[in-house]
Amino acid sequence: MHMLYDSDTYSVTHMLANAAPDAAPGVDGKAIALVKPVLTLARHGFEIVDKRTNKEVYLDGSWAELFQLHISAWQQNTPTQEEVEDTLEQYAELAQNPVVVH
Repeated sequence: MHMLYDSDTYSVTHMLANAAPDAAPGVDGKAIALVKPVLTLARHGFEIVDKRTNKEVYLDGSWAELFQLHISAWQQNTPTQEEVEDTLEQYAELAQNPVVVH
């Protein structure tokens, strides 16, 4: 999980799918290869929290890919905070889930 953006109104977190380890220590201290399970549903995504409404939206699949395009564009041409917040506001309109602290 990586915090990408945090302001008074929004926060954006990149959620990474769980990765299985490549090897584990064996009895004699040498690494042994582990069989990786096939995780077909494990996907990366983005959580956008609208702090004004205390609601969040989780973007995965094609929504996450579209959001990743925005991030790539921001890396090429550094946007103003207003431009970032305008984009996040568009995604925050999808937010239906209340923020719950575990």
